[in-house]
This record gives sequence, structure tokens and C-alpha cells, in this order.
Amino acid sequence: MPCPRSLAQCPRCTETAEGVGAAKARSGSHLSFGVLQKSRNIFVISLSVADIVVAVYPYPLALMAIFHNDWIMGDMHCQVSGFIMGLSVIGSIFNITAIAINRYCYICHSLQYDRLYSMKNTCCYLCLTWLLTALATVPNFFVGSLQYDPRVYSCTFAQTVSSYYTISVVVIHFLVPLLVVSFCYLRIWVLVIQVKHRVKPDAKQKIKPSDLRNFLTMFVVFVLFAVCWGPLNFIGLAVAIDPDRVAPNVPEWLFVTSYFMAYFNSCLNAVIYGLLNQNFRKEYKRILLALCAPRTLFMDTSKCGTEGMKSKPSPAVTNNNLAEVHL
Repeated sequence: MPCPRSLAQCPRCTETAEGVGAAKARSGSHLSFGVLQKSRNIFVISLSVADIVVAVYPYPLALMAIFHNDWIMGDMHCQVSGFIMGLSVIGSIFNITAIAINRYCYICHSLQYDRLYSMKNTCCYLCLTWLLTALATVPNFFVGSLQYDPRVYSCTFAQTVSSYYTISVVVIHFLVPLLVVSFCYLRIWVLVIQVKHRVKPDAKQKIKPSDLRNFLTMFVVFVLFAVCWGPLNFIGLAVAIDPDRVAPNVPEWLFVTSYFMAYFNSCLNAVIYGLLNQNFRKEYKRILLALCAPRTLFMDTSKCGTEGMKSKPSPAVTNNNLAEVHL
């Protein structure tokens, strides 16, 4: 039997070619979706890193200061500890701001999201976030604001060193990000209400339940950050405005409570992720199972992977009847 000169003369070949094309298109769409998922989650990972940083160096030194009832590690460790603490705090608020902007673009400007948050652009945004964090922390060395505070057994930001610098820190590191994040989440809430009540019946925006859950999770993270860090920042602002009268009259218990409440915020984010995000709950469960029975978990995972490979059909066979590709 002579070979056909074109695919049009061979219906079976045409169907197979369409099936392969459909399979490639579907796999391409899955790959694109995976990249977008990574670009959305990379800031959450960055926020987690900012939360963990304080547990690596500053907190152990604070425990040593508590045991000895004094700082015995020298000035260099004090400066490094205070600098890392500042990186963690400012990194957290800047990453929360970046997450809010990302969620705002994803939900309110979905048509431009793929272009704005490609993997390359997202990496640039992440580098910019940490570069701004470092630039915002470095001036502490020149101002001399990183000092040991016996009330909290830590080398931290001294609010009474410079009134102008303290005011600028509160405004740039707390109030401005607070306004930006509030604007982003307010716009998202407005869109959610419009979609829910069909204020725009012909609108193209459709909010998925998973997107709404992720938005609520990060909104709770932001609210807790504002609640935990608000008292300490407002105390610092009051002290900076009138240091001679306010600083001596701030009760020690109020400052200590606001300080530890602020730094306790780093521990809360992981709890919020576990309570509100199903994916985090699954991963927490896997980690606990791995710690309790690592061999059993490995066998189950290997078994699932083997069964998945055996049951996975060939794209050319399963998709050879597809006439349309849904991306």
C-alpha cells in the first residue's frame, strides 16, 4: 500500500497528529500554570525565610543574655544580632507588601498578571524586596541605634537615639507599607463583593474558591502583623515626637509586652498557614508522618508514584480523538 503524500489523505494520521498536538498544548498549559503557581508562592517562601531568620542567631543570643542576666557576647555580636533582627522585621513587612501587590494584580488585573509576574520578573521583584530591606537596615550602623536593652535582653533598635530617624523608621517601615497593603486588600474586597452580588453581571472576573482562600490567609497574616507590631511602633512614634516627656513615662511592662508581642508574630504565621491553607495542612501532616514513621511514608510515596507511572496512558492514544484544546 503506497504511503500518503499528506496528512489529509490519512484520516488516522490526522487524528493521531491532533491528539499529539492536544497533548502538547495541554502539557504546555499545565507547565505555564505551574510557573504561575511558583511565581505566586515565591513571596510566601520569602516571608517564611524572614520569619525563620530571627530563630537562627538573635534568639539564641537573647536566651544567653537571659541566663546570665546581662549581655556577655560583646559589641560585635550585639550589632550583628540587631542587624539580623532588623532584616527579619523589615523583610517581613516588605514581603507582606509584595504579597498584597501580587494578590491585587492576580485578582483585580488578571489579564496583565501573566506578563507582570513571569518567573523572571518575579525573581527581580524578590531581589528588589530584599535589596530595599538591606538598604533600610544599614543606616542603623551609622546612627548607632542598635543597642542592648536590658528590659528585653536583646540588642534592638533604640527609639531615643534620634527622633528624626525614629519617625522615618516608623513611617517608611510600618505606616507606608500599611497603607499600600490596606489599599490592595480593600480593592480586592470591593471586587469580591461586586462578583458575589453581581454588581457587574457581564464582568469577566471570576474568583475561584482557592484564590479566595489564599487571599484570606494572607489577609489574616497582614492583620496579625499590624496588630502585633502596631503598639511598639506607636510607642516609638510617641517617644520620637516628645522624647523628654514621653520616654520616662512609658511603663516598662507596656514596652516589654509590646516588644515580645511584636517578635512573637514570627511564630504565628506558620500557625495561620496550617489553620487556613489546605496545602500547608497536608504538608504539615506529611512532615509529622515522616518524623513518626519515615520508612512507612517512603514506601507509601514510592508505591503511589509507581502506580501513577503504570496507570498513566500515552498522550497519543488517549487524546487522538480530541478536536479542540481547552487551555
